[in-house]
Amino acid sequence: MAKKLKKEELELMSYNDIAHMLLKEKPKQMTLDLFTTIGEMLELPKQTIENKIGEFYTALTNDKRFILLENGTWDLQQNHKVKQLSEEEELEDFEEETEDYDDEEVEKEDEMFDNEETDDDIADITEEYKNLVIVDEEELSQE
Repeated sequence: MAKKLKKEELELMSYNDIAHMLLKEKPKQMTLDLFTTIGEMLELPKQTIENKIGEFYTALTNDKRFILLENGTWDLQQNHKVKQLSEEEELEDFEEETEDYDDEEVEKEDEMFDNEETDDDIADITEEYKNLVIVDEEELSQE
């Protein structure tokens, strides 16, 4: 249908809407050639396609109708099942991931932070050096 539309009709549509029509018509996913195809349909100059390609894929990323697959191709969200995890499932997954975290590593991190100077330590050190005097060696040798 998208390829059958006149250029004037396509120009009234957003790039995302054209992409949606293309992906709906084609049974396969599309890679970065998606915007090139749209550019050709709209007879956009090559320079325009190059200038707008980043903006197009950013908009596609934010459009919930589309999904970027692991293999770098784009498809319609409706063609893919998305597993919606409940909060309990997410918590269980998180707990499983953190179980592998070694308690010894936590203790080592705690020790690292225990060895850091606190504001009180710095104040004590400052107090110790408060009465020190800087002596110029040249003045001493002249005396």
